[in-house]
Amino acid sequence: MLPKFFRRYKPLAFFTIVMITAIGIKACAPTEQAAQSPTATSPAENLQGDVVIDGSSTVFPITEAMAEEFQRANPDVRVTVGTSGTGGGFQKFCAGETAIVNASRPIAAAEKELCQNGGINFVELPVAFDALTVVVNPENDWARELTTAELRKMWEPAAQGRITNWNQIRPDFPDAPLALFGPGTDSGTFDYFTEAINGEEGASRGDFTASEDDNVLVQGVAGNRNALGYFGLAYYEANSDRLERVAIDDGDDSNGAGFVLPSPETVLDGTYQPLARPLFIYVNSQKLDRPEVQAFVDFYLDPANQSLISDAGYIAMSEPVYQKVQARLAERKTGSLFEGIAVGVNLEQVLARQ
Repeated sequence: MLPKFFRRYKPLAFFTIVMITAIGIKACAPTEQAAQSPTATSPAENLQGDVVIDGSSTVFPITEAMAEEFQRANPDVRVTVGTSGTGGGFQKFCAGETAIVNASRPIAAAEKELCQNGGINFVELPVAFDALTVVVNPENDWARELTTAELRKMWEPAAQGRITNWNQIRPDFPDAPLALFGPGTDSGTFDYFTEAINGEEGASRGDFTASEDDNVLVQGVAGNRNALGYFGLAYYEANSDRLERVAIDDGDDSNGAGFVLPSPETVLDGTYQPLARPLFIYVNSQKLDRPEVQAFVDFYLDPANQSLISDAGYIAMSEPVYQKVQARLAERKTGSLFEGIAVGVNLEQVLARQ
């Protein structure tokens, strides 16, 4: 059965990135509050207006679920959520068109400069964890386990026009065309994957079917026996009857993990590497002066609403981490702690620098 959020919203289209180390992830394990119902917030008197959000299709399910529950309590506030990708979302955000951008990676240096040039100050807020998931068609019974080296062989820039058959990945794979599906270049998921697998953000072959809409990628892989693609865990879980997830071996023999399937458990125990990552929202600090924006972000960061994150197929942070993030919001600390941080840095340690 699909998670609650996806049952409601399936018709909708829907660091450098941080890799969470085992110690950091365990420190961020969800508390018992994650299983509680969303906070039954009473409507604030005269709370009304619009909260405009755009950005990552990966973060979209969380934000849309938050928006739905927030609007139940505050019916005079309209929250709209777009999915133009992390890069596209930052373009709009830095132009002052939105109050919040959903981001599946930290802000890039060029985007920060764009915001500075536009007079936009922002508060950077981690909100959840994700497991970027490699998927194949259910009829593909040969590639249920892949190493990061094999993924690199498929996706690196040098593969373009050269690695076109499955048997070029392993000799015992079938002589069948390799059909690749992935996020477009405006996607933070694309940025993360290329950094984690190919060693450089944005370094990828270009001859694959790309889309900022993860549902298009789902349909592409589900409809082609020889296809492989990648996107956030929630989109796999919403379509697990049409897709198969691939177990990944990062080649680190010291941890003894071997091939590991993406799941909330393997993200939390630190064994799903290097494709576990934090997710973010960035808030225009000037627009926090509007009561409806402040109230929505407060709702988003309330640990009592972690069940919405779980329902959307993602992994909630621990209450101590939420407290650090809430403090960042309360003090309106602007700028980025995460810009330029390489894979492997501990989330909680970074937040402790604020």
